[in-house]
Parts: sequence; structure tokens; C-alpha cells
Amino acid sequence: MSLASSRVTWQVVVGVVALLALSAARAAVWRLPESGNVIGEYQEVLADDGDTLIKIARQYGLGFEELENANPKLNPFAIKAGTVVHLPLRRILPDVPYEGIVVNLPEHRLYYFPKSAGKEPREVVTFPVSVGKMDWSTPIGLTKIQSKIKDPDWHPPESVRKEHEEKGDPLPKVVKAGPDNPLGQFAMRLAIPGGAYMIHGTNNPDGVGMDVTHGCMRLYPENIETLFKMVSVDTPVRLVNEPIKVGVADGRVWVEVHPALMMTSGAIIRPTTLDLNRKIRTIARTHSVGEIVWEKSEQAFMESAGIATVVSVLPHAGE
Repeated sequence: MSLASSRVTWQVVVGVVALLALSAARAAVWRLPESGNVIGEYQEVLADDGDTLIKIARQYGLGFEELENANPKLNPFAIKAGTVVHLPLRRILPDVPYEGIVVNLPEHRLYYFPKSAGKEPREVVTFPVSVGKMDWSTPIGLTKIQSKIKDPDWHPPESVRKEHEEKGDPLPKVVKAGPDNPLGQFAMRLAIPGGAYMIHGTNNPDGVGMDVTHGCMRLYPENIETLFKMVSVDTPVRLVNEPIKVGVADGRVWVEVHPALMMTSGAIIRPTTLDLNRKIRTIARTHSVGEIVWEKSEQAFMESAGIATVVSVLPHAGE
């Protein structure tokens, strides 16, 4: 489907140029804004016959859970033709240095910030990812790409083999590369001690964007192939936990709230409205923005739909 598709129109937004690259799964490459930290554009699409949230998510470069959170009233597996589906394609960048790979775990999203090529404007590439499920959470912190493997074999850790054995689904010690390999065709091992953590593809793309892995991060097959070609060994990787993001663009404050991340212990460290308000006040003190509409920020917090939302009015002329 081309950019001229009748199902979606890409628009320029607050210092960001229109979409520069598009893969089969609608992975986006955006120029970094000259000011502010908001990229992309919220869109809506009308469902076709036979559409599911899994199908629409992959078509528009989204993960299942982020699309489900944005459309909580829809049956994800039986959507009536003509139903409006909200596409959370506008994003606030995580509050980290814009370098290397950044994975915001509660957002189920990976950002890659390539180095600038001469005087060309810098860009950011973004893909949906799956992350670790409750008992196998993905670690937080700074690491790097240790190695890159094409057509990897999978060596399931003993703990994973034990889990499968208990379920009556035993695994071999080595799963050779091929269509039955859950690592897909490309894998990048992270330099995290004590675990075989990777960013890799998958033979089950329907699960991308969910908490379903044993700590690794899975991408759609076409997305991992793109990222694999772009990223080099020793690229820094930041794994962060930012369920609340606050941004500024064109004199307005934006907030984006995602459901809190469940930790290995089963605990959920839930942010509060106080945390959100502090972030808003911090950004309002350092930027020229209009009055904050606190009711809007509270609503965004309560819904936790992952949709970037304006929570201020435009500043008056001369401010």
C-alpha cells in the first residue's frame, strides 16, 4: 500500500517532515524535530472485512498491545467493517540521549537514532517490539550490541527447557535455523551478564508488541532485517521504563501514558498523577507554553491509552 493510500494520509507535524521510509510493516523513519520531542501523527482508519487488531497493527507498524490500548472498546479479533480504529502513530520520544538503540519497555517500542551523516538532519527509526513476560522480564539499563548473527541457531536456556518440559512441550538443546526457529532470521546479542538477551526476529509475528518473551525483544521479520542492516556491533542499547512521557511541540505540552510494566516479582510499579504533574511542571518551566489543562492530563493518565494528547492551550501572542 502506498503513501497515497486512501486508508491513511501522512501529514507533517510540529517540526517533523513527512514519513521518509516505509516497510511492509509501516516502520517509520522520521527526522528529529528542530525543537521539542514529538514525532509522527495520530491517524484513524476504517476497518475492512476480516480485519483484526493483529492484522491492522502489522500493517501500520504497530504492536498488538499498543493498538489494543488505543482501542479498548473493540473486540480485537472481530472488528465490524467500517469501524473507526485509532492508530497511535504520534509519539513523544523517551527522555534519554538520542543515540543508538532505545527500547521503552512499557511502550513496547524500539527507537534507533543513527549517527548524523555529514550535514544531513538526524533521524529516528521506530519499530514495535515484544518484551519479557511476567516471570521473565526484560532487564533495565545501558548495554550494547555484542554480536550480530544471521540465521541463528537457538540454544534454549535450561530454565526455558524446564518450563516447556513441564508444559509437555519439550525442546531440544539446539533449535537449528529455519522456519521453526523462534529467533527468526536475524539476531543481535546484548552484552548483558548472566543471560542470553537478544534483539531478534520471530517465526510468530502475531505476538509482536506483547509481553510474551523470555526477556528478549522480538521484532516483525521485515523490521529486524531492516534494523540488522543499519546497526553495528558496539551500538549502545538503553532499556528504559517510561510509562509516562511528557513532550513539547509548537508551544503546546503533550502527554503519553502507557500501562505500567509488570516486574519479574509480579509487582507493578505504578506511576501516579503526582509523577505526571511533576513532569508537566518541569517541562512547562523550561519552555514557552500556554496554560496547562489539568483535567486533560488526568484523563490521559486514567485512560493510559498510549495516545499522545495535548494538555495545554497555545500561549497568548507575545508570551
